[in-house]
Amino acid sequence: MLDYTQFQAAFPTDGLPPYETADLREIETFRKAFNGVLFIDRVLKALGIGEGRVYPPKGANGLRTLHHQVCESKATSFHKLSVLFYLLLDIDDVRGGQSHLADALAEESGLPQTYQILMRGLWHLDRKQFKFAVEHLAHPSLPPSEFADDIIVVLVRHAVANDYSLPLAYYHTTRPLIKRPETLDLLFGALARTSVTEALYFLRSYPEYVRQQLFEMLVASVLDHAEGAGPRGKELVSLPLSCPEEKWLHDYLTAGEGKKSKNAKPIVQMRQIVTGRSRGSVAIPGHSYADAAKVRC
Repeated sequence: MLDYTQFQAAFPTDGLPPYETADLREIETFRKAFNGVLFIDRVLKALGIGEGRVYPPKGANGLRTLHHQVCESKATSFHKLSVLFYLLLDIDDVRGGQSHLADALAEESGLPQTYQILMRGLWHLDRKQFKFAVEHLAHPSLPPSEFADDIIVVLVRHAVANDYSLPLAYYHTTRPLIKRPETLDLLFGALARTSVTEALYFLRSYPEYVRQQLFEMLVASVLDHAEGAGPRGKELVSLPLSCPEEKWLHDYLTAGEGKKSKNAKPIVQMRQIVTGRSRGSVAIPGHSYADAAKVRC
């Protein structure tokens, strides 16, 4: 069994030196892209390793110091090995495709596959390799991640050209418990811009006071992008709304913030037609629409 507490056993002493100036500069560029916090920073903090910012280590001596801090911490052996595994992924990346130091450490130390998959996923995330990150972090063998909120936030904020397939794939696969309002807003915004119908069913899992806020976010998303009777507008007016949702829609479009949108009136009119409430020409706000909603509900 590998004695990872010995620096020479865990890290190579030959070949390209680790964490040279160019490597450090690249890592700091990634950190700035994530508002100053990498996922390895979160891991080290959660494990109580070092004080302040200890990653990336500066050169070989810095790596020795970080290795000592890892080994002297109160973290479990598997958690310590996970950090070393991440550091070796850095070195493998610098040395090229023929280097497999991280895999060798995992095999010789008996680091379970779940730890390897998680740390490799976080490493890809820290390198902005989002597709590879999701492939690992959404792996069915992984338990719910304590970093799920942060993962969703990063994936949504770095989505390209309004393509939210990666954050939504991560969410639908792992089904994490959303803990922060910011995360919920970002995730729901991604859902609303991707599928109006899916967003509706998502918001129904929340208490009513949250559900109304999310519903109005959904309608606002449609108003911002709909061109009158556009596809998203048609999808919205065709939804099977509950009585409270029907009222929220009417109030938001006729008296709330949605009234300011040029698309509010076309959507109200389309909804009246779809629900059979239209009676000739329709004004906004219109008593016939509100009264019909009350009668039906």
